[in-house]
Amino acid sequence: MNTEETLLTLHGIKPTANRIVIAKALKAERQPMSMVELERQIRTIDKSGIFRTLMLFKAHHLVHAIEDGDGMVKYELCTSHNPDKDEDMHVHFYCEECHRTFCLYGTPIPSVDIPSGFEMESINYMIKGLCPDCARKRALRQSTKA
Repeated sequence: MNTEETLLTLHGIKPTANRIVIAKALKAERQPMSMVELERQIRTIDKSGIFRTLMLFKAHHLVHAIEDGDGMVKYELCTSHNPDKDEDMHVHFYCEECHRTFCLYGTPIPSVDIPSGFEMESINYMIKGLCPDCARKRALRQSTKA
């Protein structure tokens, strides 16, 4: 079995050809991808097939679904091997200039105390600003104006 087949099996998902293709696409990108981005990259599977697969992956904790700060939902492959919960939650950074979402793996999500009676299922921690490339471009534009 290849890595994607093993990951699917560990999460209780039957490794079909389409599911393997989608898992490989998410793994190769190394940053969260929207449905539109997946559709552009995977031309052999229709939109509804990609969406159904993502919802299956989400139900089995194989992908994280994050709102990127601009109203778009993006998906990323979960690297944990637990089909019952996400063990690799991390902070994300949304660049307000280029609209890319980055995973900040080395930055853990801060602990949050919630009131008694509430049960947390997941948490989405998004930082917004400029990525290094866009910050550098902005600095160059500002220095040429001066």
